Amino acid sequence: MEFEVMFLHVIGDNVAIHCVRRFFYRLAGLEVGKGSTIHMAVRFYNPKNIKIGDDTIVGERAVLDGRDKLTIGNHVDIATDVMIYNAEHDVKDLNFRAVTAPVTIHDYVFIGPRAIILPGVTIKKGAVIAAGAVVTKDVEENAIVAGVPAVKIRDRGVKDLNYKLGRAAWFR
Repeated sequence: MEFEVMFLHVIGDNVAIHCVRRFFYRLAGLEVGKGSTIHMAVRFYNPKNIKIGDDTIVGERAVLDGRDKLTIGNHVDIATDVMIYNAEHDVKDLNFRAVTAPVTIHDYVFIGPRAIILPGVTIKKGAVIAAGAVVTKDVEENAIVAGVPAVKIRDRGVKDLNYKLGRAAWFR
């Protein structure tokens, strides 16, 4: 698997055409929905456990951790430098053992630049994660969260979400 991950990093860093990158990502077991775009330099850990829905955009240099199940819904916008982890070390364990927990991101979520999502988190439909936020617990539907650790600052104010992102760039 290490060779596969390294190969995907080389493809992600050096192949400018997103449909070519997507072909190799799918070949490696990553599920990528119709109309979704993964921009350059995205890092994957065990792509076989990652599922990305339709019309979703993953920004440059994002980290998508597949050491446990990672499910990303439809019409999700993941900005540049976002890190989504589903594995971490137990700092209280004498052997510093790794622990994993799935991460689920529902439809119409926006995750701002440099946000970090930690293991075991579910982000519900329509939620907005502010830039730089560190999400350590579940986020309710249509909530806007910010801070370290992230806390709800208000509701999004829109309930009937039905937009399409549809802005795939060929050379990103």
